[in-house]
Amino acid sequence: VYVDRSGELLSLKQIFEAMKITDYYDLNIDMLDEPPEEVFLKTDNHIGGRFFAEILREVMNDLKESRYQNAELRLSIYGRSADEWDKLAQWALHHGLTEFNDNVRWMIQIPRLFDLDNFQTFLDNLFRPLFEATIDPSRIRICSCLCSRVPWCSITIPGTGRNGRRVSATRRTLTTCTTCTLTLVPLNALRRERGLQPIVLRPHCGEAGPVHHLATAFLLADNISHGLLLRKAPVLQYLYYLPRCPWPCRRSPTTACSCPTASPLPDFHAKGLCVTLSTDDPLMFHFTKEPLMEEYSIAAQVWKLTNTDMCELARNSVIMSGFPHERWLGPAYQHEGVLGNDIRYTNNLPNVRVAFRFENLLHELALLPPLIRGRELTAGTAACR
Repeated sequence: VYVDRSGELLSLKQIFEAMKITDYYDLNIDMLDEPPEEVFLKTDNHIGGRFFAEILREVMNDLKESRYQNAELRLSIYGRSADEWDKLAQWALHHGLTEFNDNVRWMIQIPRLFDLDNFQTFLDNLFRPLFEATIDPSRIRICSCLCSRVPWCSITIPGTGRNGRRVSATRRTLTTCTTCTLTLVPLNALRRERGLQPIVLRPHCGEAGPVHHLATAFLLADNISHGLLLRKAPVLQYLYYLPRCPWPCRRSPTTACSCPTASPLPDFHAKGLCVTLSTDDPLMFHFTKEPLMEEYSIAAQVWKLTNTDMCELARNSVIMSGFPHERWLGPAYQHEGVLGNDIRYTNNLPNVRVAFRFENLLHELALLPPLIRGRELTAGTAACR
């Protein structure tokens, strides 16, 4: 049973009749729009998110049986009310989804799917429960159980406003990313004092929209998701390359008109950018019980990746994840170059590849000081004139 926006109770048969689906053979990915998502993949629907929780438990059980696969699962917090965190935490605890903390981390997505009458209220609804759960976990025990397993905070920013009115994408991106970054600074300071993992900002950038979203994320966020539009901005590619800013990039297209061979990921990887493979909506777009292995196996065949390439992509995946890095990369993983590569942990990534990447990076970094000094001399000469 599903409750639509008018409050009417609808059965699954009535929902499919409204969508003009008479046979389950007629179902396809393009039809999986808002109504089926709200019926099956929401935590606050009429059945209390039970169906979604059962699917997640099955996925988590598969991860628990696997030794080398973990997942960062994405849940949404909209900021519409002050009790969203409590409801989400109660849903996770009620269905036993916090029992798999060794294999799962939760990534909180903040979709901007509605217009705001008061931006401060939006921020309070998002971050006040996090501050309260961090300061006094015993008083807000339910919320703190979920918050302790959240390493990422993701922002999704659409480009349209109320009634289809176009809003300033630049202003919306800058405002949201800036305020979230400034709010996370004191929050993460509190979490570090209490031995909790800091929450990292990872906005969705570069999948669609203006290219300058990537520049905003470079200045304000720790890393990004997608980044496909970097192929159109070589300067931004270079900016993301120099600090080795990591980001996940999917191989499988989410639309029928996309072509996997048109993905820029192999080009990014060949240039030395810190990219890796990831899944996107695996419950909708993948065909096997191991969607990540599906991504790697197909990518290896389509792009002719070598074993060394696969090991490097897997290492990049661990670097940008919210799981303990020492366990998977070794205690010296923070050292640059070969010193930080322990082949006993990094799935036999050769030292030759690591040294090659590090030497190229040092060469590029050595080119910058003369250019900066030259610009300073030019600016000083112009000022004297």
